[in-house]
Formats: sequence, structure tokens, C-alpha cells
Amino acid sequence: MPDAPARAARLGALLFLLRPTYIVTEVVTAAATTGGYSFVSDSVSRLGEVGCTAAYCSPRHAVMNGSFVGYGVMLAGGALLLARPLGPWVTGLLVVSGVSSVATGLAPLDQDTTLHALAATPLFVAQPVALLLLGARLREDRPWLAKTLLATGAVTAAAAVGFVVSGEGRGAGALERAALWPVLFGLAAFAWECRLTNP
Repeated sequence: MPDAPARAARLGALLFLLRPTYIVTEVVTAAATTGGYSFVSDSVSRLGEVGCTAAYCSPRHAVMNGSFVGYGVMLAGGALLLARPLGPWVTGLLVVSGVSSVATGLAPLDQDTTLHALAATPLFVAQPVALLLLGARLREDRPWLAKTLLATGAVTAAAAVGFVVSGEGRGAGALERAALWPVLFGLAAFAWECRLTNP
């Protein structure tokens, strides 16, 4: 029977493996919008806007904001449960990212733009750095995974910078998703490896 640390690691791995389902919540929320929503041009945060106008409305905003909170808790919780294989720096950065996601869900864009930006910013900084550090940590033991994580960290960092620079310009939605979605799969790949090596 696995000991407590092994059980904790398996639970943490499960949380990371489930996190790519976050994308479904975006699709479900976007499908209900009125006035037109583009995954290429519009930010994810627009899906969480509480207010409605004649030009745009996101009736399922609670799904999106709840997703920010729920998946943020999964990120922080998974990181803490996988603290040993992740290492202290990566764990800390991912916990910060998870808390940032939770705060983003509690501060919808159209309610307080400044507060929303302050809540979301740590996520875009901490996640790429965490992936780069994790990739460097695994270079000797798991070279293929290390290369994947390093590449994912580089791509998401570049996309995050591009998203900030573009503002609400054309392609902002695509850049934001390029900064966020690959992290889901990079950490899931790490979790899968942990699951295989810690049965």
C-alpha cells in the first residue's frame, strides 16, 4: 500500500492531468455569448464579464469565473501535493499562479479593470518561469520531458509578452491562449511522468 507522500503525489498528478479540461469551459461559455466572440481577437476575460450590453453579453459568465477559481485551486493544490518532484521554486511559482487564477475569477474584467489586471498578471509571469525552471531541473533525469517543458516555457513567455504588447488589438485572444493553454498540457505531461514513475 502506498505511503502518504506517494498518495499525495498521485492526487497531485491527477489534478494536473485533469486541468486541460479547462479549455472546455471556455468553449461552453463562448458558445452562449451574444454579439459575437472570437477566440482569436477577444480575451478570455471577456467571457467572465458580468454585465450585458446590446453589443455583447456572456450569459454563462459564472461558468468562466468559476472555472478561473476552480482550476486555480487545482493548480495550487496540485503543486503543493507534488512539491517534492517539482522542487520549492517551481512549487512556489505554481501556487502563486493558482492564487492569481482564483483572484482573476473573483474580479471580473468589467467590474474593476485595474483590480482584474493586478489579479491576472502574476499568472502570466509565474507560469512560464515555473516551466523553464522545471525543465532545467529535469534535464538529466528526463531529457525529453525537460525539452518539452523548456520549449513550452519559452513559447508561453513569448506569447505573454505579445499579449501584453498587443493590448486589445487584433490577435490578442490567440496570443493570450498561446500563453495559457500550453501550460495545461506541459504540466499534464509532467504529471503523467510522475504517475508512471510513482505507481
